Amino acid sequence: MKSGKIQYSIRMKNSKGQNSVKTKKIQLNARAGRIVLWTSLTILAVVVLYPIVFLLAGSLMGNDELGNYLGAVFLGREGYAEFPLLPMFPTLQHYVEIFLDSPEFFVMFWNSVKITFGVLIGQFVVGTMAAWGFAKYDFPWKKGFFLLYMILMLLPFQVLMLSDYLVLDLFGLTDNLWGIILPGVFSTFPVFIMYRFFAEIPDSLIESAKLDGAKEWQLFFYLALPIGSSGIIACMVLGFLEYWSLIEQPLTFLKDKSLFPLSIFLPDITSVSKSGMAFAASVVTFLPAVLVFLGGQDYLEQGIMAGAVKE
Repeated sequence: MKSGKIQYSIRMKNSKGQNSVKTKKIQLNARAGRIVLWTSLTILAVVVLYPIVFLLAGSLMGNDELGNYLGAVFLGREGYAEFPLLPMFPTLQHYVEIFLDSPEFFVMFWNSVKITFGVLIGQFVVGTMAAWGFAKYDFPWKKGFFLLYMILMLLPFQVLMLSDYLVLDLFGLTDNLWGIILPGVFSTFPVFIMYRFFAEIPDSLIESAKLDGAKEWQLFFYLALPIGSSGIIACMVLGFLEYWSLIEQPLTFLKDKSLFPLSIFLPDITSVSKSGMAFAASVVTFLPAVLVFLGGQDYLEQGIMAGAVKE
């Protein structure tokens, strides 16, 4: 009996030892996997962020330094273009040229503000009402109209460019900022995102509010807008990122250069004397978009997740 107990205890110890060895191997494999994963993600992050570092470094370099590094591109010198991560002699000369010696910069900046916030305000008014109507009201041909919305959302600007131009020309809105703002106000993409958030509001909550005497406009202002605020903010962030960087629409519908937005303010990049200014102008242009993206990142993620949910 004693020998049997001794053999049983030895087996238990061996099994425990084997289990501990297997556990350690699993932990080591998991740790090695995490190291490989984080190393791969770090390399990808460096590759993605390099153009931004390239842009910032170029905006702080003088014309002579840019000529030395990019002479093979701009001046036709022999050899290859090279670009360091940090400038040897940093200077704010190009930012001074933009802010103090380029009055057209502020005109274009104000044009971008008017276009972007004009579109966002319009999308907030029109988009929220359309999304609430599609989500909570039944009317004839509802599914057909919503399908039409989805089809219009998939069509790129190049497909609708001619028809948009003919309509705007008919109403005398070409060469006018309203010709850029109005098509953006009636964009279908914000309706698609907001619709998902409004559709998640329980019908029982709406019925209880109606029993308490709430009217239709009160349901919209005091129920739909607060509960769907995440989707609305996500649409505003996406709208800002899109319309702050417009290029094709202004070039198509605007002829007067005094109406051009900031996204078109780019000096002649084929000249070394202007390339530094082009770097600085690009930094100033993309900085507001980066700040808006960082501020609304959480809402943007919620909007993307809501848009990925199938009905």
